[in-house]
Amino acid sequence: MSNDSWSIVTLAFFLRYPNPYAAHVVSCDVISREQTSSGSLVTTRLILKKGAMPRWFPKGIVSRAESWVIEESEVDPFGKTVRCVTKNLDHVKVMQVEESVSYTQLPEGRTLQHTEARVISRFGWGLTKRIENHGLSKFKANLQRSREGVSLILSLLRQSRLQPMTLGIENSHQHPVFPPNTNDDDAAPQKPNNTAWSRLKSWFQPPTPTQS
Repeated sequence: MSNDSWSIVTLAFFLRYPNPYAAHVVSCDVISREQTSSGSLVTTRLILKKGAMPRWFPKGIVSRAESWVIEESEVDPFGKTVRCVTKNLDHVKVMQVEESVSYTQLPEGRTLQHTEARVISRFGWGLTKRIENHGLSKFKANLQRSREGVSLILSLLRQSRLQPMTLGIENSHQHPVFPPNTNDDDAAPQKPNNTAWSRLKSWFQPPTPTQS
């Protein structure tokens, strides 16, 4: 449940990559986008994620610890709903995770989020149930980080209403454009800024080590 309006939550959802809570996301690209006759926006994105297999999993079965994920979403601006389904395209015999997310505007103006997932393994060799339980545990752990990432983007969107800055991500693989730093030796010392914007900015632009 979010106290923000459906429109800003939807925007945050589509701007959620990159963010510090999604370091496992390598890339995110739009491969198709079209408007239906009813006015809904249908988007397909291709996401590359990295991870690691559990130690107990047999060696040599999975050649690389990366997986392509397809995300298919539909935004209905009239019904104020978003429906999104993601699933991995490779390693599907070992494990396939299909996640469904929806955002719906409530009468009082808040936004309801509903998330569910299916984890299926066809690996066999007595490991099917263990793999499925592992996938479900990983999903639950990642779900909280995913919500924290969207929450951070929501904070940035709220701040952008008050500050002359851009969140513009013209292409899905580009980083947000930040205002230039100023180096004025005569400027008064500033207090540490612990806003969501400053945290995200420091994540993209870590401080340069000083040389003694």
